[in-house]
Amino acid sequence: MATVSLGFNIDSPRWDQSTFVGRLKHFLNITDPRTVLVPEEELDWAKALVEGCRAGLVPPGSTQEQLLYAKKLYDSAFHPDSGEKMNLIGRMSFQVPGGMAITGFMLQFYRTVPAVVFWQWVNQSFNAFVNYTNRNAASPISLRQIGVAYVTATSAALATAVGLNLYTKRAPPLLARWVPFAAVAAANCVNIPMMRQQEIINGITVTDENNNELGRSRRAAVKGIAQVVFSRITMAAPGMIILPVIMERLEKFTFMQRIRVLHGPLQVLLCGGFLLFMVPAACALFPQRCSLALADLEPELRDSIVAKHGDKVPYVYFNKGL
Repeated sequence: MATVSLGFNIDSPRWDQSTFVGRLKHFLNITDPRTVLVPEEELDWAKALVEGCRAGLVPPGSTQEQLLYAKKLYDSAFHPDSGEKMNLIGRMSFQVPGGMAITGFMLQFYRTVPAVVFWQWVNQSFNAFVNYTNRNAASPISLRQIGVAYVTATSAALATAVGLNLYTKRAPPLLARWVPFAAVAAANCVNIPMMRQQEIINGITVTDENNNELGRSRRAAVKGIAQVVFSRITMAAPGMIILPVIMERLEKFTFMQRIRVLHGPLQVLLCGGFLLFMVPAACALFPQRCSLALADLEPELRDSIVAKHGDKVPYVYFNKGL
């Protein structure tokens, strides 16, 4: 067991966050689905240990392994902006168990309009929890705005799914199997910006490289949200595009036709396999601490920063959310 080294910084990334591989290792660590089973008492212990370490109050006898494990639990369950415990369903560590069940059944029950409507509604309800939980916490959103975002995204998903479902009735079977992905992609393009609309309207806090606040930027919010939308679609794409091809071929075999009742559970398990890798991979596509060149900021904010700091701040930084 390694002792805590002198100058140990618990907030310092274990892996280089400027590279995709480093970010992938980080998110493989904090999106570990096993952390959803950790008791609340242990999560509270982890938070107390992390906050104590930040204050320079490391309990005697603590090892570096214990501190790193506490940081893993803290990052998986507490919001990076507010430090508040996130609801279980909205945590990225719940994306595999939650997402695999919903995605598997969306891919299985795609033939009838009632089934499409029900599972798209379930999926958008789940996404609403995730998007709200992983927003930039510095930008509050009202219950009315949450409701509008939820209804709008759900409507977009249902319109896309039902419309394409009816359109593909006479198309090759494989095209009908891809309808759920089209609906999910369309809904993500609506759900995430709507759920985080306050960031677009009022901007999000941007800082210099030393975390000194410089102001609020709408352009930074748009960049961060766009990256999140792309990441979420990428997260779903492999399972929802490749799995239908696999199932289309498997269902032609006699043994698969005899066990139709197991097709749903099989797709759930296969979705879990895809998501186990794609959740951390999609989260790692872009740095969590996003940057924006000073020249790309709103003119008034750029002029304010230049007036105060001259040319010492070429980039501003912000949390893009997940």
